[in-house]
Amino acid sequence: MSDGQDNNIIVCENLVKIYKTKETEVVALQGLDLTIERGELMAIIGNSGSGKSTLLNMLGGLDRPSAGKLTVDNKDLLKFTDRQLMKYRRETVGFVWQSNARNLIPYLTARENVELPLILNGKRRRASKALELLDMVGLSHRKNSKLRQLSGGEQQRVAIAIGLANNPKILLADEPTGAVDTKTADQILDVFRKMNQTLGVTVIIVTHDRNIASKVDRVVAIRDGRTSSEFIRRKTYAEELEEMENGGIFNGQGGTHVELAVLDRAGRLQIPDEYVEALGLKGKNKIKVMLDDGKILLVPPDKDEDEKAVG
Repeated sequence: MSDGQDNNIIVCENLVKIYKTKETEVVALQGLDLTIERGELMAIIGNSGSGKSTLLNMLGGLDRPSAGKLTVDNKDLLKFTDRQLMKYRRETVGFVWQSNARNLIPYLTARENVELPLILNGKRRRASKALELLDMVGLSHRKNSKLRQLSGGEQQRVAIAIGLANNPKILLADEPTGAVDTKTADQILDVFRKMNQTLGVTVIIVTHDRNIASKVDRVVAIRDGRTSSEFIRRKTYAEELEEMENGGIFNGQGGTHVELAVLDRAGRLQIPDEYVEALGLKGKNKIKVMLDDGKILLVPPDKDEDEKAVG
């Protein structure tokens, strides 16, 4: 196996997920391709119904694809038995959910909540490990506080400590900043970055919030069950912070990232909605494609061509 393959902790190829009921079929993933490197701090964004939560469940071993290929840490998840999937969830991935009711048990203290997964996995030095994790997320002083005594941001930081309790290779976060204000959201994202840098854990944040791009190195946008575009950071986050300290200006997503359309294995790409609107192509299914001096141009069809296409 090549170094490039070894460096990829997650590889999704042509992933398909179909949910069936007696009356209908819902296609949640329609041939999704995605590669994530070890140690990445990245986000997956998309509107409701785009398929991002379905993908999170696949990566977490909570659901199985209907077709395609999904390898995590060089293991084929489609070949896993139920027992192997349970072991995978306990040893390879950690979870941070949007709902704190899903993350924390209200009648336990912060320390006891972090200790619980350690107890279930039979780990030794549970108390010291729990305190070490709470210290890493900046909450050692709140170790004896229960859920009602913690703010929303503090609860999410405890949830991050819980997600890291089993020393996972991958930390999956589902809308972790969805229920807090902007300042608190920034603090939570800073904790994710610190854990990523300190522990080397691969962090994948699933969200509908595009502003999260300013705190991660790569953002993958999903639309209609496929990856549609990626936002790649021009400079490292550390370089940007240094520039700000030296009097530079932090411009957010537009100034820090470049957007790339994703070309799938069949040569298809999704054009961003704002471009479709600007070209007056909403509701149309034809577009003229031309090659001009090494560039691919996408332009609306001429009026007569458009009428022929409709006719």
